[in-house]
Amino acid sequence: MVLIEQDEHNDQRNKTNGNKIITTEELTMIRDYILLPHMEQMVQKSIVDIEYSTNILKRLYILASQKILDQIQRDISKLRHEFRKRNIKVLSEEQANHIVYHRYYCRGYEDWFGMTRDVMRAEISLQLTKYTAQLAKVIST
Repeated sequence: MVLIEQDEHNDQRNKTNGNKIITTEELTMIRDYILLPHMEQMVQKSIVDIEYSTNILKRLYILASQKILDQIQRDISKLRHEFRKRNIKVLSEEQANHIVYHRYYCRGYEDWFGMTRDVMRAEISLQLTKYTAQLAKVIST
């Protein structure tokens, strides 16, 4: 989910500036690029926590978490490759009024991408649910 204001802002710019400006697909890629490292850290922390637990299924949980972590890392790598191909760079992070902003450059154009922490949490939850569902599908077949 891209912030509505951000999406409307980009639609307006795309009409006036043509092909040089970022697309909605590329904004989604930037969002994912921002969120995936947070998800990676969360899953890594979860693996460490599980390793020190006494749960009898800890080996299963570690293996499942590792598979999810591997997929997250592959997705980060794919995004980096796609960013190089499309000449997109995501740089600094700043916070203002409960919004986390990231500066990005897209084919020579500079702008900011912002998300509230609540949106970030919700998106991370949705994406982790998708990773878990993909893993469950693989296990059940």
